[in-house]
Order: sequence, then C-alpha cells, then structure tokens
Amino acid sequence: MLHRYPGVTKKEPDAFSGNCPTRELLDRIADKWTTLIIGILGRADGPVRFGELRRSISGISQKMLTQTLRDLERDGLVIRRLYPEIPPRVEYSLTPLGQTLDEPLRALARWAERHMPAVRTAQEAFDRR
Repeated sequence: MLHRYPGVTKKEPDAFSGNCPTRELLDRIADKWTTLIIGILGRADGPVRFGELRRSISGISQKMLTQTLRDLERDGLVIRRLYPEIPPRVEYSLTPLGQTLDEPLRALARWAERHMPAVRTAQEAFDRR
C-alpha cells in the first residue's frame, strides 16, 4: 500500500498483498512447530537443549525440529549456541525479538484451548449435514 504525502512516497507492508514479504514471516509464525518451539523456549528458565525440545514436542521429527530451529535462527527469533564438547552440546533460547513473539503466541494457544470444545461442536454439526 502506498501512502502519498506532499513530496514523500512511502511503501508500507501489506500482508494482504501477494508479493509482500510479511507473508513469509506469517507463514513461519503460524506454523504449529514454530508455535510450540517458541512456547517451550519462552517458558524455560534458561537455554534448552535439542533433546529436551524433541522430548517436549510430541510428534515432531528430528528433521523437522532441526529445520524449524534453523529457520527461526535465520529469522532472528532463536539463538543457537554450540559448545565444543564431546559429544557436542547445543542449546537454544529466544532472542529479544523472539521474546516479543512469545506473548501473542501464548494468547493464541490460550484461545485455542478455551474454544476447542465449541470448535469440536461446530465440526460435529457440520459433519452431520
């Protein structure tokens, strides 16, 4: 969307526009694995090891966890720390930017938990039609 002011043209993000890069970010943060990873890291008292994350997220494969963490690191939401030990130790934590995402995702999770019975009822009514 372009806003025109006398002598100034400024292009602002518009997530509804097909070519806006905001859509890529929305895809990332709307992903179920991202939501769960951010939630776990946001509740942790400190950095979380890869194995702890994997055990905490039922159903996620090692490959999917690795890819999602890599994407979150690339986006500046997660910090990965590698310790040169035998065996190597890797820990993850939220960046300050990632911490700003934790609260809205928690609110979304609370909404889903609170409204799941109503959604199930609606689904069952739809399926009976």
